[in-house]
Amino acid sequence: MSQTTCIECGIPISIPDQGYLYIDDLVDVPCLFSSFKIDEKSNQHLIIRFHSREELKTIIQTLVQHIENNSTINASVHRSKAALDLFLMPLSHLYERISNERIVSFIQNGSMVSHIQPIIDLNNDKLYGYESLLRSNDPSEIIYPSEIFKVAEITGLKSMLDQRAREEAIKARINKVEPGIKSFINFLPSTIYNPDFCLRHTFSIVEKYNISPSDLVFEVVETEKIGDIDHLKKILNTYKNSGMKVALDDVGSGYSTLDMLSELKPDYVKIDREYISFCDQDRKKQSFLDQVISITNTLGIKVLGEGIERKEEMEYCKSIGMDLAQGYYIGKPSLEPYTKVLAPDS
Repeated sequence: MSQTTCIECGIPISIPDQGYLYIDDLVDVPCLFSSFKIDEKSNQHLIIRFHSREELKTIIQTLVQHIENNSTINASVHRSKAALDLFLMPLSHLYERISNERIVSFIQNGSMVSHIQPIIDLNNDKLYGYESLLRSNDPSEIIYPSEIFKVAEITGLKSMLDQRAREEAIKARINKVEPGIKSFINFLPSTIYNPDFCLRHTFSIVEKYNISPSDLVFEVVETEKIGDIDHLKKILNTYKNSGMKVALDDVGSGYSTLDMLSELKPDYVKIDREYISFCDQDRKKQSFLDQVISITNTLGIKVLGEGIERKEEMEYCKSIGMDLAQGYYIGKPSLEPYTKVLAPDS
């Protein structure tokens, strides 16, 4: 799947210093354009000339503020007035791309890398796998992951970012992670519109680098936003049919995921750190964890506790039959695999 040909993956446009703003709807806002040069008004587009990026930003900001339902208005920018390749996007996305140009440039073209955080098997305290976490590969470019994903959301670039992150996570195994050790790779189900088409790129990367599909676990994030269970099932089944495993993240975090386990049938569930923190001392958290263990044992699902930062938390999780554990007590994210997994006793 090509990033430049699939509109749902986010069109990697560049903003010219001067040119023309195309709007795909005839917007009737009297007196708004008194200071803007309208070069053309046809049955298809309103075309406004701009002479700098700041002027373009001002024009779009004015439109966003004064047009009701601006999310339905699409726009594009070009150097030439005779543009033939109009890659239209919501007006609000275009404004955010101009406002967050540094991070947008990173999402589209920046050097990315995956750090890996160890996951251990609580049955034997041995390394089981790693979770891959997206980072900038440029030491001079400090961009926090939360910033990156926030900007991707408001600029319509979530699919592009998600696709690039999946690729980096797969590449992170090369010459670093031994066969048989799992890689847990996050993905956003809202970015996958047609599983058979949208996941072709991911599967081609797996084949290109000769990675065993059985070593990959694709982990659903933003689970609190899941609205279409049938669509999510199609995505998970597409991964499974390719020989990969699937996981649900943040189980227990503000929504009733437990009710979906029998329907979605993931291979793993990851317990939100809210239920892990001081679980050795909190009866309510213990009750919830007991419920999860009971359900997952019945369904044959492995349970992973996230955010373990204390020895007591890990020991409690082990005592109730939890399968896997991850957290700073075990190891922090790093570019290199861990030679020693468990933290020394303090």
